[in-house]
Amino acid sequence: MSKRILILNGPNLNLLGTREPDIYGTDTLADIHALCRKAAAEFNLEVDFRQSNHEGVLIDWVQEARTGYAALIINPAAYTHTSIALHDALKTISIPVIEVHISDPAQREKFRQTSYVGMIAAETVSGRGAAGYAEAVAIAAKLI
Repeated sequence: MSKRILILNGPNLNLLGTREPDIYGTDTLADIHALCRKAAAEFNLEVDFRQSNHEGVLIDWVQEARTGYAALIINPAAYTHTSIALHDALKTISIPVIEVHISDPAQREKFRQTSYVGMIAAETVSGRGAAGYAEAVAIAAKLI
């Protein structure tokens, strides 16, 4: 049986493809899901891919990752910069956590330059567009 990785996506990422394409590109979340499945298959990994606009739901899913998953990839979107609760939830899991961002928060507004998730993550991939998710899958495979 192959190992499973959980990929979580935060608020407004359900609007990818139409939301600020000059920043986030034209790939939809469905496109990124397909990209992740393809990348995971190369490493004999299965993907459980989810999105929520609700912080509590994301925290519940992080807690769920404590069992049954080999790694967690997370694009917390705006919660990256605001959610100490998400930070605390991530501290409770022992599997590798990889943070991913389509844009590069370090090159954006000052309020986007603090990452509470990055403080916990084993690695961060940012500014590589949708392809960053495939890179995150490869990093997860290496860390498992």
